[in-house]
Amino acid sequence: MTAVDFDFSNPAGRRLTGVLETGPGPVRAWAVFAHCFTCDKTSLAATRVSRALAAEGVGVLRFDFTGLGESEGRFGEGLSGDVQDVVCAARAMAATGRTPRLLIGHSFGGAAVLAAAGAIGSVAAVAVIGTPFDAEHVLAHVGDQLDDVTHGRRVPVSIAGRDFQLGAGFVEDIRSHNQRARIEGLKRALLVLHSPVDEIVGIDNASGIFQAARHPKSFVSLDDADHLLTREADADYAAAVIAAWAGRYVGDLTEAAAPMQGLRVEETGGGRFQVRVTTASGSFLADEPASVGGLGSGPTPYDLLGAGLGACTAMTCRLYAERKGWPLERVIVEVGHVAKTASAPDHFTRRIGLVGGLDDEQRGRLLEIADRCPVHRTLTESATVATEVLPDGVPDEGVEDGPEDHLRRMQALCGEDDSA
Repeated sequence: MTAVDFDFSNPAGRRLTGVLETGPGPVRAWAVFAHCFTCDKTSLAATRVSRALAAEGVGVLRFDFTGLGESEGRFGEGLSGDVQDVVCAARAMAATGRTPRLLIGHSFGGAAVLAAAGAIGSVAAVAVIGTPFDAEHVLAHVGDQLDDVTHGRRVPVSIAGRDFQLGAGFVEDIRSHNQRARIEGLKRALLVLHSPVDEIVGIDNASGIFQAARHPKSFVSLDDADHLLTREADADYAAAVIAAWAGRYVGDLTEAAAPMQGLRVEETGGGRFQVRVTTASGSFLADEPASVGGLGSGPTPYDLLGAGLGACTAMTCRLYAERKGWPLERVIVEVGHVAKTASAPDHFTRRIGLVGGLDDEQRGRLLEIADRCPVHRTLTESATVATEVLPDGVPDEGVEDGPEDHLRRMQALCGEDDSA
């Protein structure tokens, strides 16, 4: 897993702190995770679900609500403040090219994402875990500590063994929200996950949410899980279900149709450098080593350049030996690279193994042919690169030089030398 800090501001200009979780593979979609009431981004559920989703290809931002964890500001502004924080988180992600398509909320965080979804146009699906149907459910954990508190005054309140400062404004805000109306008008795919033995938020809350929601909607029982998902297996199960379910609605945001010719390289959103290389025959990841800030999840750009030289060398030798009828069984090519310096250009080393019953003359001729393979010529002779802007990030057609062109160049080389 890769976790990077991600900070943004709430409407009051206070800094909110978050963590972006991504897995070793490409990011298929981005999501925002809202933690439970009085928790923070380091809670077991927030951490475990986010990491498990990251392993499934869903990049997740988990952050501290205003006044909690490492975030600035004053806690206790009610549900409205949490809703604003979720919206700000989504907008901050979109501004960095990580537009969220999925919102996930745990407990009271679920109430926040249900309320925030309507203000985030990019969101296609919402998943809630152990979430109360009515925002006023949270007042049961406050008890009578806020009774008769005058407006504008805040008093110490103990919730789940932690002390907070809350006031009458908190109660007023909580009671002002009509969650039923929001759920009925959600207009997003909804997944409700709840444990039937949840002692903090009873299963009847899940029933209320599910019945009020319109299709598409789904319900998944978390069986004997506790409210905080303290068992890792429960968090992993919830994450796996969410990832599988969300795929139908959020799609694979990095999946690109393979061009007819040439190739396409696109950032995955995983780590600083990871890209997906898509060709007509498939796709793979390229990256930089962890020592320079990458994930080490694939070959580096110079690895790929060296691989091109090695592959072309082996193919050209094979094609020439076949035309000559020589007993070449296998070609092995090792390629090294030394970066250029102020006094010397880039230097590639190539070691070629030719396996088979070849005589010295045949081996010598194949080594000469290796120096004339198309990629070798490209590296040692002149080449040009024409750069154009890709409209809307989608190519209209492939580049001119495709696999067939490369094969023709090798065939022409071998035909040219056939009389030698």
